[in-house]
Amino acid sequence: MSPESTGQNKHNLTAYRRGFRTWRGNRPFWAGLFTMLGGMPIAYFPYADLHLGNMTLAMSTTTGSAALIIGALLITLGLTMWFHHIVRVFAGVAAILLALISIPLANLGGFVVGFLLALIGGALSASWAPGEPKVDEETPQDAADPLAPAERQPENMPAESVLHGATVPQQQVGDHDAASGHDGGTHRAG
Repeated sequence: MSPESTGQNKHNLTAYRRGFRTWRGNRPFWAGLFTMLGGMPIAYFPYADLHLGNMTLAMSTTTGSAALIIGALLITLGLTMWFHHIVRVFAGVAAILLALISIPLANLGGFVVGFLLALIGGALSASWAPGEPKVDEETPQDAADPLAPAERQPENMPAESVLHGATVPQQQVGDHDAASGHDGGTHRAG
């Protein structure tokens, strides 16, 4: 094994870490993770047998199907937070509601562990907002300005003629006859 191959592997690992960090920063990653981790104990505990010495404690109840559905929906909402982050508020509110419903329907929300994790994940998702991109210090001040010089409103132009930073073109008065629909052979766009 040559010394170059170790450096190459280290570079690939660093590139993957940076790529994952960028991916994680563009979505509510921790909200999705907490929501999925909250769905697992809610779905698992009604079907699990706990062995304490010679005694077996079975938590299977008539609400086992409800617990499985709630747990599966929470895991699905966690994945939705990761891969369709545009619906993060809906997914967060739905996760909070499912966590609250899991208290009476799924063994106290997976012995309160799943309830708390899903509640925290839903709250993080509903409150997450995408961050602002960083501006390098080496760029000139005009590049950091959100309004480029061409988009800035001149001082002598009234504010009514500006719509979201763009000027509204003035209508040209021509020989358009509104009653007959005849506009002199010109197109309206031209």
